[in-house]
Amino acid sequence: MIEEILSTMKEEIDKEIEKWLPRKGEEKAIERFARKVNYAFPLQEYEEGLSKPIYELLDRGGKRWRPVLLALVAEAFGVKKEVYRTLFPVIEVIHNSSLISDDIEDGSEMRRGKPAIHKIFGVDIALNASEFAFFAPAQACIVQNRKIGKRMKLKLLEIYLEEMTKLAMGQAMDIVWHNNIGRANEITEKEYFQMCAWKTGTLARMAAKMGAALGNASEEAIDAIGEYAEKIGIAFQIQDDILNLVGEEFAQKKGGPGEDITEGKRSLIVIHTLQVASPEDKKRLIEILSMHTTDQNLRNEAIAIIKKYNSIEYAKQVAKKLVEEGWAKAEPYIPNGEAKQKLKELSTFLVERKI
Repeated sequence: MIEEILSTMKEEIDKEIEKWLPRKGEEKAIERFARKVNYAFPLQEYEEGLSKPIYELLDRGGKRWRPVLLALVAEAFGVKKEVYRTLFPVIEVIHNSSLISDDIEDGSEMRRGKPAIHKIFGVDIALNASEFAFFAPAQACIVQNRKIGKRMKLKLLEIYLEEMTKLAMGQAMDIVWHNNIGRANEITEKEYFQMCAWKTGTLARMAAKMGAALGNASEEAIDAIGEYAEKIGIAFQIQDDILNLVGEEFAQKKGGPGEDITEGKRSLIVIHTLQVASPEDKKRLIEILSMHTTDQNLRNEAIAIIKKYNSIEYAKQVAKKLVEEGWAKAEPYIPNGEAKQKLKELSTFLVERKI
């Protein structure tokens, strides 16, 4: 059912994105973002520098599960579709823009089976387009949203600003770790969870909190549902890390199994291995992670060390437990109904997916 919902809603989500971000340079679009143009409309620059790189990634697909999360939470609280769908671009475009900057920071070559955006357009255009897409959705879809009152706009902007700050903090942690700075090899699971909560959990939490806020949920309910979404985000990242190492179809789109090994990523899988491995295996795994190598033989050697200590199975169990804990806390605050059941099914799907 969830796969069908994701497929059905993708078209609707993409239509909302194109409403506020036209592919072609249009004066009305530029005025919507800039509010006032005093001298000249940069129509070609808009296309070449902003819309083309952003749509290059959006058109490659993606599950669009974060806007679906917003929709299901909003529906559970009785919010009309004509209202909540106007926020789809805030969640999905920011997510994709974060991938563009993430690939630059990680030195990634591939994204969704094709060259990373900065490899096609250059670092300067990719980075600027990413920065634009961090802020433009809030301007167009919240500040100028005629379907939402002033008090609600302030609440949504409060959620947006808080979560965007956390996103950068989580990314900072991840960058420091995969660059092997300081105590990168002694990271605890709690520290990893905090990084994921801020980096990967942010947009899930933003989506859920906005959906609940639109439904005039209590602050207690918004926080509980936001925490549930955060745990979904962490579990989603854990599953991503698992598939990066052992998911054949998933890894193929990343240029082969173990792109995270090349990056030197300190995932939960790696953290667990470093905690339980023999001194010799720990030393060797750290050596390979520090090389940032693209040699598949070395990647496979690192994966073999990880498998030796059952770290992948361990990570699967942790992801499942996180989602169960989050649901137990949020469930009492979510009104009963079809949307509530779909919401629970969505989290199960995201943790068990194969791609």
